[in-house]
Amino acid sequence: MSEFQTRVRAAEALMRDMFRRTPLHKNVHLSERYGAEIYLKREDTTPVRSYKLRGAFNAMRKALEARPGIAQFVCASAGNHAQGVAYMCRSLGVKGVIFMPVTTPEQKISKTRNFGGDQVTIRLVGDYFDDTLANAQAYCAEVEGHFLSPFDDEDVIEGQATVAAEIESQLKRLPDRIIMPVGGGGLSAGVRSYLGDRVRFTLVEPSGGACLNAALKAGAPMRLPHVDSFADGAAVAQIGQKPFERLRDLDLADSVVVSEDRLCTTMMEFLNVEGIVLEPAGALSIDALKDVADQIRGKRVVCVTSGGNFDFERLPEVKERALRYSGVKKYFVLRMPQRPGALKDFLTMLGPDDDIARFEYLKKSARNFGSVLIGIETSKPENFDGLFARLLEAGFDYRDITSDSVLAEFLI
Repeated sequence: MSEFQTRVRAAEALMRDMFRRTPLHKNVHLSERYGAEIYLKREDTTPVRSYKLRGAFNAMRKALEARPGIAQFVCASAGNHAQGVAYMCRSLGVKGVIFMPVTTPEQKISKTRNFGGDQVTIRLVGDYFDDTLANAQAYCAEVEGHFLSPFDDEDVIEGQATVAAEIESQLKRLPDRIIMPVGGGGLSAGVRSYLGDRVRFTLVEPSGGACLNAALKAGAPMRLPHVDSFADGAAVAQIGQKPFERLRDLDLADSVVVSEDRLCTTMMEFLNVEGIVLEPAGALSIDALKDVADQIRGKRVVCVTSGGNFDFERLPEVKERALRYSGVKKYFVLRMPQRPGALKDFLTMLGPDDDIARFEYLKKSARNFGSVLIGIETSKPENFDGLFARLLEAGFDYRDITSDSVLAEFLI
């Protein structure tokens, strides 16, 4: 057993005073679909509904051992890291100051405050995270506190590696493959370092934040010019230097990038079929099964569901994106003749499974025609082939804008 594995097991044992092991369950639905033994490591069931408190616990524990008189722990986060730090401040009886962007949703602020109680002070600073981080680090230096990095820290990596120690103990044998999400890299670096080459890994990122994939191609951490924050638990502009040192030898073929729209289909499926609420980052490992389906038949696979902090106000957006990705909902702009009976003619072209989800006159582009925004939801994608053929045959001009991100942003 390596020194790192020994430290991880010791950390995992100490965590039991704070929270229970997260479940490792075989999922029948996925196992039957992929012809494999698919297990879910349910990190979405921790007290803060993510794995982040593992790293927070280990880093804070070791910091207090080294410097018992730490005045304050300081971090910058708008999500799961903030909640993990807040929970551990309350559990360990230490003070914490958590910096969050001014734009942070109230739901996340309230949850962080509830977890930390009187032990935590929340400061809203900056419109963008880089500003928030700079203010947090300056404050930490001023008060001689201890800064808690969300992933670029050896003690955090060691704490996140306890996920691997639990999997090994619970499964009683090693899986053939572990699929994990990647954000800053703390979880994947820790688990991979603990298990080494005894297991094959598939590391998954959202297309709008694929910083590991970019780093593997460049041979060093690279800052992405733009990040899509939809999968906020994994949408990171640059992977941590320390995690990357542990991941740099990963085969590029084992770095999977998935689209946010496809991810929405997995989130909706698990909510409807399994009754499991996953945040976008938490569903990444399950969604990636589609990319490795031909490689895992007959294999034993563990998917780490990293978090379940989902704001249900986002559910309509997730459902909308899932329907559009699945091809059963489309939006188009129809050039409608301005004559009696034109609308009735259009309605007769709809199939028996076609429902109008949106109908809005945009403007009259000419005296005899008007532009209409129409959303149609149907039962299967091929129904649109028939509808569009009937429209063209009847002389109705239309433009499909479902995949036009610019128009969709303004009109839909």
